[in-house]
Amino acid sequence: MIDLHYWPTPNGHKITLFLEEAGLPFTIRRVNIGKGEQFDPAFLAIAPNNRIPAIVDHAPADGGEPLSLFESGAILLYLAEKTGQFIPADLRGRATVLEWLFWQMAGLGPMLGQNHHFSVYAPEKIPYAIERYVNETRRLYGVLDRRLEGREFIAGDAYTIADMACYPWIVPHKRQQMDLADFPNLARWFAAIRARPGTQRAYAHGDFYQPPKQFTDEQRKVLFGQGTKAD
Repeated sequence: MIDLHYWPTPNGHKITLFLEEAGLPFTIRRVNIGKGEQFDPAFLAIAPNNRIPAIVDHAPADGGEPLSLFESGAILLYLAEKTGQFIPADLRGRATVLEWLFWQMAGLGPMLGQNHHFSVYAPEKIPYAIERYVNETRRLYGVLDRRLEGREFIAGDAYTIADMACYPWIVPHKRQQMDLADFPNLARWFAAIRARPGTQRAYAHGDFYQPPKQFTDEQRKVLFGQGTKAD
């Protein structure tokens, strides 16, 4: 059994995508990041960066004590290796999946997250910041669109953790001021993943949450403050 410490963010959805596709038994432990639950000492013991998601695997492959992990990319890789699913066994195929997984972790996620922040969440609109991150989002969409030309999935013919990592960050494309019609290969890939039963089950776990139309100053302090605890 795996405990998934979760909130329905793009990074949280990555892990429910894997768990649902792989058919692994898991229990969701909600971490309400709007209320500051990510600063709870019990959560920080397994996720010292005070970010979701995190997991605790109560049956690790080495038969030892429960194993905890934080960072969504590390969790995806761990689960893929644990199950032997959604990552190729051959050297070159594995290398391709890992380079696109790390591309998402280092580029697609952080840049699109800044797009969200300055376009949607920031208390004041800063045109330079909005333009910079919208333009970088468009560039990254273009990179992914070109990669998907002639390929069903990012790494080739098989659905992998590279796709699971990237897909949730494309879901809010309208909020990112992107039109998928401008990226036909990406749009085809996006529709195919959205239609998967595993994707639909994964996203259903977040149906309980309705994001607020506006954040209060206190919520902004909790979500976007730079400290290590809720002050």
